[in-house]
Amino acid sequence: MGSLPQVVEDCLGVLQLFSDGTISRSKNIDFNVPLIHDNSVLFKDCLFDETHNLHLRLYKPTSSTNNRNKLPILIFFHGGGFCVGSYEWPNFHNFCLRLASSLDALIVAPDCRLAPEFRLPAAIDDGVSVMNWIQAQGLSENCDAWFSKGNIDFDRVFILGDSSGGNIAHHLAVRLGSGSVGLAPVRVRGYILVAPFFGGMARTKSEEGPSEQILNLEILDRFWRLSMPIGENRDHPLANPFAVSLETVAIDPMLVIVGGDELLKDRVEDYAKRLQIMGKKINYLEFEGKQHGFFTNYPNSQDADQVIQIINKFMFDNSNSSS
Repeated sequence: MGSLPQVVEDCLGVLQLFSDGTISRSKNIDFNVPLIHDNSVLFKDCLFDETHNLHLRLYKPTSSTNNRNKLPILIFFHGGGFCVGSYEWPNFHNFCLRLASSLDALIVAPDCRLAPEFRLPAAIDDGVSVMNWIQAQGLSENCDAWFSKGNIDFDRVFILGDSSGGNIAHHLAVRLGSGSVGLAPVRVRGYILVAPFFGGMARTKSEEGPSEQILNLEILDRFWRLSMPIGENRDHPLANPFAVSLETVAIDPMLVIVGGDELLKDRVEDYAKRLQIMGKKINYLEFEGKQHGFFTNYPNSQDADQVIQIINKFMFDNSNSSS
């Protein structure tokens, strides 16, 4: 008899890859995160990609204080290193509740295909599919009732990505271009990248620094090994945004946020500052002493209050531009 398959990659016990190529995903995850119940926000799930059986969750405030009468759309791409995560996870769900109630917006929180079953660029392609689905709502006379043109402002759309979701947001910004003209009537006004998950073969100082409470360099490397196309390394454009020239790429305004004690801090700072040098409209903010997930995992903290205010101002400042 042959020996039993051995675990060769283990992502926090949530995802395991075995020596025979089989994959195990745990359905019994101890999140240790209580679900928040917010009666001021309604939510429901929708199928957006029948081919890949992908769903999303919509969140909308029960009453609006928006003096424009129509709600803007904020698309939230969750994190998880492209390998784990779902909008159903309590930390992401709680965060979306906070976004909907505090920003007075319709929140669209999609899932995407996960690696290693579906390696990159699958997740980014799924991000494009979400945008096409929202465009279809804006064009259809029989759209989902929550996208009624009398209630939703398709001209004020923002994309927020957390960690690997921030990587997706970057690639959408590049693919869609400034003004997202191919998505009419949808108009993306700006991108919010929260500790975007970028990589590269050369180590940064922050990557070689102390591990975080929930992240270490071994985990980050494992996410890249499992999510990158077979045979590619961390200097592929899917991981390293500067593996291709961005000088001539026109992108909409960005708000880039990172914690000062994150392993990803140096890459995020370098990303923002290099884009600023290229003349892109980038607002970079670093929160001293904070680690990965410092406000997405704690949406009712004082830090989260501050970040929400910053996001709200970013959305307001970029809602009226005619360019």
